[in-house]
Amino acid sequence: MAEQCKISAAMVSEERSYVLKVDGYSRAKALLKSGQCVNSDLFSVGGHDWAVGYYPNGDDDDCTDFISLFLSFESAVAEDVKAKFTFSVLDENGEPVPSYSHTFPLDTFLSKGDNLGCRNFIKKADLEASAHIRDDSLTIKCDLTVIHDEETIVPPSNLHQHLGDLLNSKDAADLTFQVGGQSFSAHRCVLAARSSVFKVELLGPMEESYAASPIEIRDMEADVFKSLLHFIYTDTVAPVLDVVMAGHLLVAADRYNIGKLKMICEEKLCSHIDSGMVATSLALAEQHGFHALKKACLKFLASPSNLEAMMVSDGYEHLKSSCPYVFKELVAGILPAELKAAKDIIMTMWR
Repeated sequence: MAEQCKISAAMVSEERSYVLKVDGYSRAKALLKSGQCVNSDLFSVGGHDWAVGYYPNGDDDDCTDFISLFLSFESAVAEDVKAKFTFSVLDENGEPVPSYSHTFPLDTFLSKGDNLGCRNFIKKADLEASAHIRDDSLTIKCDLTVIHDEETIVPPSNLHQHLGDLLNSKDAADLTFQVGGQSFSAHRCVLAARSSVFKVELLGPMEESYAASPIEIRDMEADVFKSLLHFIYTDTVAPVLDVVMAGHLLVAADRYNIGKLKMICEEKLCSHIDSGMVATSLALAEQHGFHALKKACLKFLASPSNLEAMMVSDGYEHLKSSCPYVFKELVAGILPAELKAAKDIIMTMWR
């Protein structure tokens, strides 16, 4: 959510972005007729509740070739509520697609159930021919601003947007990195300001060893370094961060001591533990000291059925060879409490 605007009188607006991910795009289109919609969960902006209505086959028979989108006001209030909003399709990097974005000017919502939107938001044939439906999934963002006063508005900070533009334009870049066969331009001062490790390497006693260009970074994929740079400049990750990328980014964030990114990635991995990924996640946690992730993995493996499923996963052999000592905690964790002596013996192993 954007920070509250500060002016001499009072806060006059509140802005928030809501991301609607339509999983099963084809199924929704097949099951829902024209005029039928899928409603998002309620979200709060400006002290009021809102929802987005997604019509996969248009909101009536005159626009069946289009996707319709509507913003619905869901609060019961006595006063009129002024708001403006933008609907945007997001690309694979979580950025709005300009050709699939529509901005609605300031308007008034009078009562619960009032809605505004676009009947002909996207022509389905054009969308389906594009690259913006991935794995039968479509991601749409609603940027909503609720206005509380007609006085001059001080916009929320857009520093992250300007820094992101600086990264993309490469203007005044004074560093080049070589990662996984690809070159990346960057700015020494930005990297040093955002990472204590980069600060030591680029501005400290090691500066001379990093004077040569390009700087080669080993043991990291190009797409991971690209995502790392994106976070360094914008303080954001893609709205839809997949688990594999979260694991790679967690290691990169730990390597360059970027605390917020570590927290985001570790939380993502903790909330997506399954029998196929748990061995890999546990090895990652043990090798890099990610305590929250390790605790979540051990809790998941306390179930004998989950433990058995993990032992036939692709990551099991890697866990066994790279972190054999972690098995003492696994075994001790599934033994009943009355076998305390056995637990004590197990916990002394591999010391």
